[in-house]
Amino acid sequence: MPKDAIVLLKEDHKQMRRLFREFQKAGDGAEASKGRLAKQILEELTVHTYIENEAMYPETRKLLPDLEDDVLESYEEHHVADLLCAEIAMMSPSHERFDAKMTVLIENVLHHMEEEEDDWFPKVREGLGRTKLREIGDRMVELKKTAPRHPAQPSALKKAVDAVIA
Repeated sequence: MPKDAIVLLKEDHKQMRRLFREFQKAGDGAEASKGRLAKQILEELTVHTYIENEAMYPETRKLLPDLEDDVLESYEEHHVADLLCAEIAMMSPSHERFDAKMTVLIENVLHHMEEEEDDWFPKVREGLGRTKLREIGDRMVELKKTAPRHPAQPSALKKAVDAVIA
């Protein structure tokens, strides 16, 4: 049964929160666990930002012009997360700044998700309606199949940069 785009994004958010809690609970001296969790977080974030940037944001921007400023802010928040993800992907979990950089990423992403869920999603749901959200959701499901999985993949970074300068 098709799910609408907001339901899919909230499911992703729930998964991200779970992974963030696991990372934070890993504690000192758990470099192997933190490395594995960081890799999973980076993959999930890369896919999530890709499907939002490719499907949700362009459609919302086109169909709900009053939300353009929100969409532009979201692109910028994704850009910051993409840069942090690319930096983290090149770091060892034993690097002295690895935990600090992950903490900044987690804080930024949590802020972004809260803004979306509390403010933006209700406006989008009201403005687009169930049918359009299901269409976008179907597209997002398809995009997930071929989405970049690693932040260092040129296509993921190029998309992030292109979105900022476009």
